Amino acid sequence: MPIARRSNIKMMLSRALCFFAAGLLLAQPAADPTATAKKALDLLMAQNYPEYSGMASPSYKSTMSEQAFGKLTAEIKGWGAVEKTGEPSVEKMGPTTLVTFPVSFATRNVNFRFAINASGQVAAMYPMPGETAWQRPFYSKPDSFKERAVIFGEEPWKLPGTLAVPNGAGPFPAVVLVQGFGPKDRDDTTGALKPFHDLSDGLASRGIAVLRYDKRRWHYGSRVSGKPYTADDDTIEDALAALAFVRTQPEVDPKRIFLMGHDQGGYLAPRIANDDGKLAGLILMGANQRPLEDVMLDQIQYLGVTGADLETAKSAVARVKSLEPSDADAPPLLGLPATYWLNLKGYDPAAEAKKLTIPILILQGERDFQVGMKDFDLWKSGLAGKKDVTARSYPALNHMFVAGEGKSSETEYRKPGHVAPETIDELAKFMGK
Repeated sequence: MPIARRSNIKMMLSRALCFFAAGLLLAQPAADPTATAKKALDLLMAQNYPEYSGMASPSYKSTMSEQAFGKLTAEIKGWGAVEKTGEPSVEKMGPTTLVTFPVSFATRNVNFRFAINASGQVAAMYPMPGETAWQRPFYSKPDSFKERAVIFGEEPWKLPGTLAVPNGAGPFPAVVLVQGFGPKDRDDTTGALKPFHDLSDGLASRGIAVLRYDKRRWHYGSRVSGKPYTADDDTIEDALAALAFVRTQPEVDPKRIFLMGHDQGGYLAPRIANDDGKLAGLILMGANQRPLEDVMLDQIQYLGVTGADLETAKSAVARVKSLEPSDADAPPLLGLPATYWLNLKGYDPAAEAKKLTIPILILQGERDFQVGMKDFDLWKSGLAGKKDVTARSYPALNHMFVAGEGKSSETEYRKPGHVAPETIDELAKFMGK
C-alpha cells in the first residue's frame, strides 16, 4: 500500500498524505506542471531562495524558511557536481500533478519530486533515493540461470520485462511476480530495496523460471496520466497477459505456473487467478485482505496524523464507500479516480480465493506497517477450512520482507537490504523446489 506521512523540506512525502497535509484538494492542475517543476528544480540547484519561495504555495512556504532552504541546498552541493538530469516522470494524483526528475550527482542519484497544485504553485518538494546499484544477495547463484529481456502483451500496452530461466533442459516451474500499489518498475523498487530482483535471482537459482515486468503506469507514464482507469487496467489485464506469455516459453512447464502478488498485487491475485483458471498455485506476500481505503487510513493513523488532516482522510474514505455507479465522473479520491474505486466495490479477496481449487501460500512480515497482521489474520479466517492453504509470518520482516529491528517505518526502506533467505526457502518449497 502507499506510505503516508507528514512532509517537510527534508522528508519524503507519501502519495496519499501529500494531498491532506499540503492542502491540495482543489480543482484541476494548472497547465504545464512539468515546466513549473523544472523551473523550481533549476532554482533549487542555483540556491535561489527568493525566486523558489515565490513559486511555493502558502502552506509549503510556511514550512520552508530561508535557513532550512540553505541547509538543504548545502547538503545537495555536498553530493558533487550534477552529471545528468533525466527525463521527468509525471503522475496525476487527484487535483495534483507529481513531477519527478532523476538527477545524477557525482556521489549519488536522487529523485526530486515536486507536487504542483491547481494554481501552478509548488505545493511540496521531497528528494528521494534514486536508482542504486543492486548488489546480489548471497543466495543468488548467477552461474545457475540466465536472464533475457522480453516484451509481451498487445498494442497499445505491450510491456517490457525480464525472464530468468534456470540452466538445464527443463521444463521448469515458473512464477509471475505482480507488484503493489502505484507505478512500479519490474524490480518493485522501493527506496534502496529491489525485492523482485532478489526474488527472481533467489528462485531462479533454485530451479524456477521467473518473470518480472514494468507496470503499465510505470512504463507508459504520461500516456496514462490523468485518465480514468481501473484495477483491471492497472494490474489485472497485464498480469493475465504475462501468464499467457510465460506459458509459451519452451523452457517452462505450462502446468506448473504460479502467480505471486505482493501488497495490492496480492489483494488482486485471487481475481487474477480465477480469471486465468490455469494456475498451479497462488502466493500472497504482504497482501491486504481489507479494502484499500481502510488500509490507507490505518497507515495515516499509524504515522501519527491527527486533527484536520486525519478528518480529511476519514471524509475521503467515507466518500469512497458511498460511491455509486452514477459517480464514475466524480473527482479523484485518495489519489485514485472514482472508476478505480467503483471497480473494486464489493470485492472480497478471501471469498474470491475460496473459489480456487489450487494451493495457496500466504506470507506476512510481522513488522509490516503498511499491511499488518490484521490482514494476515483475516486471510486465515477467511480461508479457514479450505484445503491446501499455508500461512507463515516472520517476526523480524517488514513489508518488503527484509529483516530489521524495532518499529518499522518508511525510513527503513532507504537502507540497502535483501529479501530474507527464509522467504526464498518457503517459496521454493511451495513451488516444488
